[in-house]
Amino acid sequence: MVAPDTDVQTGELTEWEIECGNRLAGAMFGLGKQQASLAHRMSKSGVDRSTIFLLKALAMHGPRRSSALAAAIHSDPSTVSRQVAALVRAGLIERQADPEDGRASVLVPTERGLELLAEQRKRMALALAQVVRNWEPEDVSRFLELFERFVSDHERALPMMLDECVHARSEGEN
Repeated sequence: MVAPDTDVQTGELTEWEIECGNRLAGAMFGLGKQQASLAHRMSKSGVDRSTIFLLKALAMHGPRRSSALAAAIHSDPSTVSRQVAALVRAGLIERQADPEDGRASVLVPTERGLELLAEQRKRMALALAQVVRNWEPEDVSRFLELFERFVSDHERALPMMLDECVHARSEGEN
């Protein structure tokens, strides 16, 4: 149920749409718990989840300043700066002169960082393939089509969601 004091216009949503939102929230919460468990186990084996996020963002978007990288992954610049320093020390990313402003630097994944990312992607792909291996191929294709659409729509809505959730949280603390 949507809190009555939020900025979300609940009058514009039908009961069915609100129920769908509740079901999505529940499913995402469950998936988030599973992902947190996986991240914890990965971290114990030496691969931190933030490492993969940062490497993936750099591989997808190309060289970035630390502040732009933080914005791309919707994270705090000071947190990303600390994580970047650890990845530089580990030889997974490197700083290079910014071609637009030689006084600044951009972050670039190293060959070792790209290899780690490729290995983790391969392991994740194999594990997820096991999850849907007994599904009908048409079901897998339809699920992927809809899930990719959901992720894209979710990403577009993320700034509004962040504002709304932070707004609701800060109002609740007063």
